[in-house]
Amino acid sequence: MTSAPSATAPARRSSASSRPTRGGTTAVLAIILVGYFMVILDNSIVITGLPHIRDELALTTGAVAWVQDAYLLTFGGLLLLGARAGDVLGRRRMFVAGLALFTLASVAVGLAPTGEVLVTARAVQGVGAAVLAPSTLALLTASFPEGPERTRATAAYGAVAGIGASVGLVAGGLLADLVSWRAGFLVNLPIGILMLVAGLRVLPETPRSPGRFDVPGALLATAGPAALVYGFVRAAEDGWTSPVTLPAIGAGALLVGGLVAVERTARQPVMPLTLFASRERVGAYTARMLFIGAMMGFFLLTSQYLQDERGFSALTAGLAFFPMTVVNFVVALAVPRLQRRTSGPLLLVTGLVLATAGMGWLATVDATTSYALGVALPMTLIGAGQGLAFGPLTASGIAGVEPAQAGAASGVVNSVHQLGGALGMSLVLAVSSTYPSAMLVGAVLLGAALLAAVLLVLPRAPRPS
Repeated sequence: MTSAPSATAPARRSSASSRPTRGGTTAVLAIILVGYFMVILDNSIVITGLPHIRDELALTTGAVAWVQDAYLLTFGGLLLLGARAGDVLGRRRMFVAGLALFTLASVAVGLAPTGEVLVTARAVQGVGAAVLAPSTLALLTASFPEGPERTRATAAYGAVAGIGASVGLVAGGLLADLVSWRAGFLVNLPIGILMLVAGLRVLPETPRSPGRFDVPGALLATAGPAALVYGFVRAAEDGWTSPVTLPAIGAGALLVGGLVAVERTARQPVMPLTLFASRERVGAYTARMLFIGAMMGFFLLTSQYLQDERGFSALTAGLAFFPMTVVNFVVALAVPRLQRRTSGPLLLVTGLVLATAGMGWLATVDATTSYALGVALPMTLIGAGQGLAFGPLTASGIAGVEPAQAGAASGVVNSVHQLGGALGMSLVLAVSSTYPSAMLVGAVLLGAALLAAVLLVLPRAPRPS
Protein backbone atom coordinates (compact mmCIF):
# COMPACT_ATOMS: atom_id res chain seq x y z
CA MET A 1 0.00 0.00 0.00
CA THR A 2 1.44 3.38 -1.01
CA SER A 3 0.75 6.39 1.16
CA ALA A 4 -0.03 9.79 -0.26
CA PRO A 5 2.91 12.18 -0.44
CA SER A 6 3.07 14.53 2.53
CA ALA A 7 3.19 18.28 2.31
CA THR A 8 6.78 18.24 3.51
CA ALA A 9 8.08 15.78 0.93
CA PRO A 10 9.47 18.41 -1.50
CA ALA A 11 11.34 20.12 1.30
CA ARG A 12 12.85 16.83 2.36
CA ARG A 13 13.98 16.03 -1.16
CA SER A 14 15.50 19.50 -1.43
CA SER A 15 17.36 19.04 1.81
CA ALA A 16 18.63 15.65 0.81
CA SER A 17 19.75 16.85 -2.60
CA SER A 18 21.87 19.53 -0.96
CA ARG A 19 23.84 16.93 0.96
CA PRO A 20 27.21 15.88 -0.43
CA THR A 21 27.75 12.35 -1.68
CA ARG A 22 29.45 9.89 0.62
CA GLY A 23 32.73 10.43 -1.17
CA GLY A 24 32.53 14.17 -0.56
CA THR A 25 31.58 14.14 3.13
CA THR A 26 35.20 13.82 4.28
CA ALA A 27 36.22 16.96 2.36
CA VAL A 28 33.14 18.85 3.59
CA LEU A 29 33.80 17.90 7.21
CA ALA A 30 37.48 18.83 6.87
CA ILE A 31 36.62 22.33 5.59
CA ILE A 32 33.99 22.82 8.31
CA LEU A 33 36.39 21.74 11.04
CA VAL A 34 39.32 23.84 9.81
CA GLY A 35 37.07 26.91 9.53
CA TYR A 36 35.79 26.40 13.07
CA PHE A 37 39.30 25.63 14.31
CA MET A 38 40.47 29.05 13.08
CA VAL A 39 37.70 30.73 15.06
CA ILE A 40 38.37 28.81 18.27
CA LEU A 41 42.15 29.13 17.91
CA ASP A 42 41.95 32.92 17.90
CA ASN A 43 40.02 32.77 21.16
CA SER A 44 43.09 31.44 22.91
CA ILE A 45 46.18 32.15 20.81
CA VAL A 46 46.23 35.68 22.18
CA ILE A 47 46.24 34.60 25.84
CA THR A 48 49.85 33.44 26.26
CA GLY A 49 51.01 36.40 24.19
CA LEU A 50 49.14 39.02 26.25
CA PRO A 51 52.17 40.01 28.37
CA HIS A 52 54.10 40.73 25.15
CA ILE A 53 51.14 42.68 23.73
CA ARG A 54 50.77 44.62 26.99
CA ASP A 55 54.43 45.60 27.04
CA GLU A 56 54.78 46.43 23.33
CA LEU A 57 51.62 48.56 23.10
CA ALA A 58 51.70 49.91 26.71
CA LEU A 59 48.22 48.64 27.57
CA THR A 60 46.48 49.15 30.92
CA THR A 61 44.94 46.23 32.81
CA GLY A 62 41.49 47.13 31.51
CA ALA A 63 42.73 47.42 27.94
CA VAL A 64 44.34 43.96 28.21
CA ALA A 65 40.96 42.51 29.21
CA TRP A 66 39.28 44.21 26.25
CA VAL A 67 41.72 42.62 23.79
CA GLN A 68 39.89 39.38 24.52
CA ASP A 69 36.44 40.71 25.43
CA ALA A 70 36.06 42.82 22.26
CA TYR A 71 36.39 39.64 20.20
CA LEU A 72 34.16 37.51 22.42
CA LEU A 73 31.37 40.07 22.68
CA THR A 74 30.95 40.87 18.99
CA PHE A 75 31.39 37.19 18.23
CA GLY A 76 28.82 36.01 20.75
CA GLY A 77 26.40 38.90 20.41
CA LEU A 78 26.13 38.84 16.62
CA LEU A 79 26.19 35.06 16.25
CA LEU A 80 22.42 34.89 16.26
CA LEU A 81 22.16 37.41 13.42
CA GLY A 82 24.93 35.57 11.58
CA ALA A 83 23.02 32.32 11.95
CA ARG A 84 19.86 33.95 10.61
CA ALA A 85 21.80 35.33 7.65
CA GLY A 86 22.84 31.79 6.79
CA ASP A 87 19.22 30.65 6.77
CA VAL A 88 18.10 33.54 4.55
CA LEU A 89 21.08 34.00 2.22
CA GLY A 90 22.58 30.50 2.12
CA ARG A 91 25.06 28.95 4.53
CA ARG A 92 27.90 28.39 2.08
CA ARG A 93 27.64 32.02 0.99
CA MET A 94 27.82 33.16 4.62
CA PHE A 95 30.69 30.76 5.34
CA VAL A 96 32.71 32.37 2.57
CA ALA A 97 31.76 35.94 3.58
CA GLY A 98 32.53 35.32 7.24
CA LEU A 99 35.84 33.64 6.45
CA ALA A 100 36.91 36.55 4.22
CA LEU A 101 36.09 39.19 6.89
CA PHE A 102 37.72 37.11 9.62
CA THR A 103 40.90 36.71 7.55
CA LEU A 104 41.19 40.41 6.72
CA ALA A 105 40.56 41.41 10.33
CA SER A 106 43.24 38.94 11.46
CA VAL A 107 45.74 40.75 9.26
CA ALA A 108 44.65 44.08 10.78
CA VAL A 109 45.22 42.67 14.28
CA GLY A 110 48.66 41.42 13.30
CA LEU A 111 49.64 44.85 11.94
CA ALA A 112 47.97 46.98 14.68
CA PRO A 113 50.27 49.88 15.72
CA THR A 114 48.30 50.87 18.87
CA GLY A 115 46.07 49.31 21.49
CA GLU A 116 43.02 51.16 20.16
CA VAL A 117 43.53 49.77 16.65
CA LEU A 118 44.15 46.31 18.07
CA VAL A 119 40.93 46.26 20.11
CA THR A 120 38.93 47.62 17.15
CA ALA A 121 40.37 45.00 14.80
CA ARG A 122 39.61 42.28 17.36
CA ALA A 123 35.99 43.46 17.44
CA VAL A 124 35.79 43.27 13.63
CA GLN A 125 37.39 39.84 13.76
CA GLY A 126 34.59 38.84 16.13
CA VAL A 127 32.01 40.02 13.58
CA GLY A 128 33.58 37.77 10.95
CA ALA A 129 33.60 34.88 13.40
CA ALA A 130 29.92 35.54 14.18
CA VAL A 131 29.07 34.88 10.54
CA LEU A 132 31.54 32.02 10.06
CA ALA A 133 30.96 29.89 13.17
CA PRO A 134 27.19 29.28 12.89
CA SER A 135 27.62 28.53 9.20
CA THR A 136 30.03 25.71 10.08
CA LEU A 137 27.62 23.95 12.43
CA ALA A 138 24.62 24.59 10.18
CA LEU A 139 26.51 23.12 7.19
CA LEU A 140 27.38 20.13 9.34
CA THR A 141 23.72 19.67 10.30
CA ALA A 142 22.61 19.97 6.67
CA SER A 143 25.35 17.67 5.32
CA PHE A 144 25.10 14.81 7.82
CA PRO A 145 21.73 13.15 8.54
CA GLU A 146 20.61 12.16 12.04
CA GLY A 147 22.31 8.96 13.15
CA PRO A 148 25.87 7.62 13.38
CA GLU A 149 27.21 9.99 10.68
CA ARG A 150 26.08 13.09 12.54
CA THR A 151 27.20 11.63 15.87
CA ARG A 152 30.74 11.23 14.53
CA ALA A 153 30.68 14.66 12.90
CA THR A 154 29.42 16.47 16.02
CA ALA A 155 31.96 14.59 18.15
CA ALA A 156 34.73 15.88 15.86
CA TYR A 157 33.21 19.37 15.96
CA GLY A 158 33.09 19.31 19.75
CA ALA A 159 36.65 18.04 19.89
CA VAL A 160 37.78 21.02 17.80
CA ALA A 161 36.18 23.37 20.32
CA GLY A 162 38.23 21.90 23.15
CA ILE A 163 41.45 21.11 21.31
CA GLY A 164 41.53 24.44 19.47
CA ALA A 165 41.59 26.34 22.75
CA SER A 166 44.45 24.24 24.13
CA VAL A 167 46.51 24.30 20.93
CA GLY A 168 46.08 28.07 20.74
CA LEU A 169 47.75 28.50 24.12
CA VAL A 170 50.79 26.48 23.06
CA ALA A 171 51.00 28.12 19.63
CA GLY A 172 50.54 31.59 21.11
CA GLY A 173 53.41 31.15 23.53
CA LEU A 174 55.64 29.57 20.90
CA LEU A 175 55.12 32.38 18.39
CA ALA A 176 55.30 35.17 20.99
CA ASP A 177 58.73 34.03 22.20
CA LEU A 178 60.33 32.77 18.99
CA VAL A 179 58.79 35.11 16.38
CA SER A 180 56.20 37.66 17.51
CA TRP A 181 52.69 37.63 18.96
CA ARG A 182 51.63 39.16 15.62
CA ALA A 183 52.55 35.99 13.72
CA GLY A 184 49.65 34.10 15.27
CA PHE A 185 47.22 36.38 13.46
CA LEU A 186 49.12 36.93 10.21
CA VAL A 187 49.26 33.17 9.60
CA ASN A 188 45.48 33.27 9.08
CA LEU A 189 46.01 34.98 5.71
CA PRO A 190 47.39 32.00 3.73
CA ILE A 191 45.11 29.57 5.59
CA GLY A 192 42.09 31.77 4.93
CA ILE A 193 42.83 32.05 1.22
CA LEU A 194 43.22 28.28 0.92
CA MET A 195 39.97 27.70 2.80
CA LEU A 196 38.08 30.21 0.63
CA VAL A 197 39.11 28.38 -2.53
CA ALA A 198 38.28 24.96 -1.05
CA GLY A 199 34.96 26.14 0.35
CA LEU A 200 33.77 27.53 -2.98
CA ARG A 201 34.67 24.27 -4.72
CA VAL A 202 33.50 21.68 -2.20
CA LEU A 203 30.83 22.96 0.18
CA PRO A 204 27.20 22.39 -0.86
CA GLU A 205 24.87 25.37 -0.82
CA THR A 206 21.81 25.03 1.38
CA PRO A 207 18.32 26.12 0.33
CA ARG A 208 17.60 29.81 0.91
CA SER A 209 14.51 30.76 2.88
CA PRO A 210 12.97 34.22 2.47
CA GLY A 211 12.77 36.18 5.66
CA ARG A 212 13.65 39.25 7.68
CA PHE A 213 16.60 40.15 9.85
CA ASP A 214 15.83 40.76 13.51
CA VAL A 215 18.23 43.68 13.96
CA PRO A 216 16.78 44.85 17.34
CA GLY A 217 17.23 41.34 18.73
CA ALA A 218 20.81 41.13 17.47
CA LEU A 219 21.70 44.54 18.93
CA LEU A 220 20.22 43.64 22.32
CA ALA A 221 22.03 40.30 22.27
CA THR A 222 25.30 42.24 21.87
CA ALA A 223 24.61 45.27 24.07
CA GLY A 224 23.30 43.34 27.09
CA PRO A 225 26.32 41.08 27.62
CA ALA A 226 28.67 43.96 26.71
CA ALA A 227 27.22 46.07 29.53
CA LEU A 228 27.52 43.17 31.96
CA VAL A 229 31.15 42.55 30.98
CA TYR A 230 31.93 46.27 31.26
CA GLY A 231 30.51 46.26 34.78
CA PHE A 232 32.56 43.22 35.78
CA VAL A 233 35.76 44.70 34.29
CA ARG A 234 35.20 47.94 36.19
CA ALA A 235 34.58 45.94 39.37
CA ALA A 236 37.93 44.21 38.88
CA GLU A 237 39.70 47.56 38.33
CA ASP A 238 37.83 50.00 40.61
CA GLY A 239 35.83 47.80 42.98
CA TRP A 240 32.13 47.08 43.38
CA THR A 241 31.54 50.50 44.94
CA SER A 242 32.58 52.33 41.77
CA PRO A 243 29.74 54.60 40.56
CA VAL A 244 29.89 52.84 37.18
CA THR A 245 30.03 49.17 38.20
CA LEU A 246 26.54 48.40 39.48
CA PRO A 247 24.69 50.70 37.02
CA ALA A 248 26.47 48.95 34.12
CA ILE A 249 25.54 45.53 35.45
CA GLY A 250 21.94 46.68 36.03
CA ALA A 251 21.74 48.09 32.51
CA GLY A 252 23.07 44.80 31.13
CA ALA A 253 20.41 42.82 33.00
CA LEU A 254 17.68 45.13 31.67
CA LEU A 255 18.96 44.81 28.10
CA VAL A 256 18.98 41.00 28.36
CA GLY A 257 15.43 41.15 29.67
CA GLY A 258 14.56 43.41 26.74
CA LEU A 259 16.01 40.79 24.39
CA VAL A 260 13.60 38.18 25.71
CA ALA A 261 10.67 40.59 25.38
CA VAL A 262 11.60 41.51 21.79
CA GLU A 263 12.04 37.88 20.77
CA ARG A 264 8.57 37.02 22.09
CA THR A 265 6.93 39.33 19.56
CA ALA A 266 9.41 39.33 16.66
CA ARG A 267 8.00 37.78 13.49
CA GLN A 268 11.28 36.08 12.67
CA PRO A 269 13.47 36.25 15.81
CA VAL A 270 17.20 35.67 15.71
CA MET A 271 16.76 33.61 18.88
CA PRO A 272 13.51 31.64 18.52
CA LEU A 273 12.28 31.00 22.04
CA THR A 274 10.92 27.65 20.86
CA LEU A 275 14.53 26.41 20.99
CA PHE A 276 14.24 26.67 24.77
CA ALA A 277 11.21 24.40 24.88
CA SER A 278 13.50 21.35 25.04
CA ARG A 279 14.76 20.44 28.52
CA GLU A 280 17.88 18.86 27.03
CA ARG A 281 18.79 21.90 24.92
CA VAL A 282 18.28 24.33 27.81
CA GLY A 283 20.54 22.20 29.98
CA ALA A 284 23.18 22.06 27.25
CA TYR A 285 23.09 25.85 26.75
CA THR A 286 23.33 26.52 30.48
CA ALA A 287 26.09 23.99 31.09
CA ARG A 288 28.07 25.23 28.07
CA MET A 289 27.93 28.87 29.19
CA LEU A 290 29.08 28.02 32.72
CA PHE A 291 31.73 25.57 31.49
CA ILE A 292 33.35 27.90 28.97
CA GLY A 293 33.15 30.80 31.45
CA ALA A 294 35.20 28.79 33.94
CA MET A 295 37.61 27.65 31.23
CA MET A 296 38.31 31.14 29.84
CA GLY A 297 39.13 32.38 33.34
CA PHE A 298 41.33 29.31 33.82
CA PHE A 299 43.24 29.82 30.56
CA LEU A 300 43.85 33.55 31.05
CA LEU A 301 44.79 33.47 34.72
CA THR A 302 46.85 30.28 34.59
CA SER A 303 48.94 31.73 31.76
CA GLN A 304 49.49 34.94 33.73
CA TYR A 305 50.18 33.04 36.95
CA LEU A 306 52.85 30.90 35.30
CA GLN A 307 54.56 33.92 33.72
CA ASP A 308 54.16 36.49 36.52
CA GLU A 309 54.44 34.30 39.63
CA ARG A 310 56.58 31.38 38.48
CA GLY A 311 58.78 33.20 35.96
CA PHE A 312 57.86 31.09 32.93
CA SER A 313 58.42 32.55 29.48
CA ALA A 314 55.46 32.76 27.10
CA LEU A 315 56.75 29.66 25.30
CA THR A 316 57.22 27.71 28.52
CA ALA A 317 53.80 28.79 29.76
CA GLY A 318 52.25 27.57 26.52
CA LEU A 319 54.08 24.25 26.79
CA ALA A 320 52.95 23.98 30.41
CA PHE A 321 49.43 23.37 29.05
CA PHE A 322 50.72 20.42 27.01
CA PRO A 323 49.61 17.71 29.50
CA MET A 324 46.09 19.04 29.27
CA THR A 325 46.23 19.32 25.48
CA VAL A 326 47.43 15.74 24.98
CA VAL A 327 44.83 14.23 27.32
CA ASN A 328 42.10 16.39 25.78
CA PHE A 329 43.06 15.22 22.29
CA VAL A 330 43.19 11.51 23.20
CA VAL A 331 39.91 11.56 25.11
CA ALA A 332 38.08 13.58 22.44
CA LEU A 333 39.11 11.06 19.78
CA ALA A 334 37.70 8.27 21.95
CA VAL A 335 34.30 9.94 22.42
CA PRO A 336 32.64 8.46 19.28
CA ARG A 337 33.63 4.93 20.40
CA LEU A 338 32.50 5.63 23.96
CA GLN A 339 29.13 6.88 22.71
CA ARG A 340 28.50 3.48 21.17
CA ARG A 341 28.74 1.98 24.66
CA THR A 342 27.07 4.65 26.74
CA SER A 343 25.01 7.81 26.31
CA GLY A 344 26.31 11.27 25.46
CA PRO A 345 24.67 12.87 28.54
CA LEU A 346 26.44 10.38 30.81
CA LEU A 347 29.78 11.22 29.18
CA LEU A 348 28.99 14.91 29.68
CA VAL A 349 28.34 14.45 33.40
CA THR A 350 31.51 12.38 33.79
CA GLY A 351 33.52 15.05 32.01
CA LEU A 352 32.14 17.81 34.22
CA VAL A 353 32.94 15.82 37.36
CA LEU A 354 36.56 15.45 36.23
CA ALA A 355 36.90 19.11 35.23
CA THR A 356 35.40 20.31 38.53
CA ALA A 357 37.80 18.11 40.48
CA GLY A 358 40.77 19.43 38.48
CA MET A 359 39.77 23.06 38.96
CA GLY A 360 39.24 22.52 42.68
CA TRP A 361 42.71 20.95 42.88
CA LEU A 362 44.24 24.04 41.25
CA ALA A 363 42.62 26.17 43.96
CA THR A 364 44.99 24.56 46.51
CA VAL A 365 48.22 25.67 44.75
CA ASP A 366 50.73 27.82 46.65
CA ALA A 367 54.33 28.98 46.30
CA THR A 368 55.70 25.68 47.63
CA THR A 369 53.69 23.44 45.29
CA SER A 370 55.60 21.93 42.39
CA TYR A 371 54.39 22.45 38.84
CA ALA A 372 54.00 18.70 38.29
CA LEU A 373 51.85 18.08 41.35
CA GLY A 374 50.01 21.39 41.67
CA VAL A 375 49.44 22.36 38.04
CA ALA A 376 50.14 19.57 35.54
CA LEU A 377 48.15 16.80 37.26
CA PRO A 378 45.03 18.93 37.79
CA MET A 379 45.32 20.02 34.15
CA THR A 380 45.10 16.40 33.00
CA LEU A 381 41.77 16.05 34.82
CA ILE A 382 40.52 19.26 33.23
CA GLY A 383 41.71 18.09 29.81
CA ALA A 384 39.96 14.73 30.18
CA GLY A 385 36.80 16.48 31.31
CA GLN A 386 36.91 18.89 28.42
CA GLY A 387 37.48 16.09 25.94
CA LEU A 388 34.49 14.16 27.26
CA ALA A 389 32.15 17.14 27.59
CA PHE A 390 32.32 19.20 24.40
CA GLY A 391 31.04 16.62 21.92
CA PRO A 392 27.95 15.71 23.98
CA LEU A 393 27.35 19.39 24.78
CA THR A 394 27.25 20.19 21.07
CA ALA A 395 25.02 17.23 20.24
CA SER A 396 22.56 18.07 23.03
CA GLY A 397 22.52 21.72 21.97
CA ILE A 398 21.12 20.82 18.52
CA ALA A 399 19.14 17.71 19.54
CA GLY A 400 15.73 17.45 17.92
CA VAL A 401 16.08 20.69 15.93
CA GLU A 402 14.14 20.93 12.68
CA PRO A 403 16.26 21.65 9.56
CA ALA A 404 14.58 25.06 9.17
CA GLN A 405 15.96 26.12 12.57
CA ALA A 406 19.41 24.55 12.21
CA GLY A 407 21.05 27.95 11.73
CA ALA A 408 19.33 29.50 14.73
CA ALA A 409 20.15 26.51 16.94
CA SER A 410 23.82 26.52 15.91
CA GLY A 411 23.86 30.27 16.57
CA VAL A 412 22.62 29.76 20.13
CA VAL A 413 25.19 27.00 20.76
CA ASN A 414 28.05 29.21 19.60
CA SER A 415 26.61 32.36 21.17
CA VAL A 416 26.43 30.90 24.67
CA HIS A 417 29.97 29.57 24.12
CA GLN A 418 31.45 33.00 23.38
CA LEU A 419 29.29 35.12 25.68
CA GLY A 420 29.86 32.61 28.46
CA GLY A 421 33.60 33.05 27.94
CA ALA A 422 33.43 36.85 28.16
CA LEU A 423 31.04 36.89 31.12
CA GLY A 424 32.80 34.11 33.02
CA MET A 425 36.28 35.53 32.54
CA SER A 426 35.16 38.99 33.65
CA LEU A 427 33.28 37.58 36.64
CA VAL A 428 36.29 35.56 37.79
CA LEU A 429 38.46 38.70 37.55
CA ALA A 430 35.88 40.72 39.47
CA VAL A 431 35.36 38.44 42.47
CA SER A 432 38.85 36.98 43.01
CA SER A 433 42.09 38.57 44.13
CA THR A 434 44.53 35.64 43.93
CA TYR A 435 45.10 32.74 41.57
CA PRO A 436 43.81 30.09 44.02
CA SER A 437 40.66 32.10 44.70
CA ALA A 438 40.10 32.51 40.95
CA MET A 439 40.36 28.74 40.46
CA LEU A 440 37.90 28.25 43.31
CA VAL A 441 35.42 30.51 41.52
CA GLY A 442 36.03 28.45 38.37
CA ALA A 443 35.29 25.26 40.31
CA VAL A 444 32.01 26.76 41.50
CA LEU A 445 31.03 27.60 37.91
CA LEU A 446 31.89 24.06 36.81
CA GLY A 447 29.89 22.66 39.71
CA ALA A 448 26.90 24.71 38.55
CA ALA A 449 27.39 23.35 35.01
CA LEU A 450 27.42 19.82 36.43
CA LEU A 451 24.18 20.49 38.29
CA ALA A 452 22.53 21.79 35.10
CA ALA A 453 23.65 18.68 33.20
CA VAL A 454 22.36 16.29 35.86
CA LEU A 455 19.01 18.02 36.24
CA LEU A 456 18.29 18.89 32.60
CA VAL A 457 20.42 16.91 30.15
CA LEU A 458 20.39 13.45 31.72
CA PRO A 459 17.23 11.57 30.71
CA ARG A 460 14.67 11.36 33.46
CA ALA A 461 14.09 7.97 35.00
CA PRO A 462 10.70 6.55 33.96
CA ARG A 463 8.04 6.89 36.62
CA PRO A 464 6.75 3.62 38.06
CA SER A 465 3.36 2.72 36.67
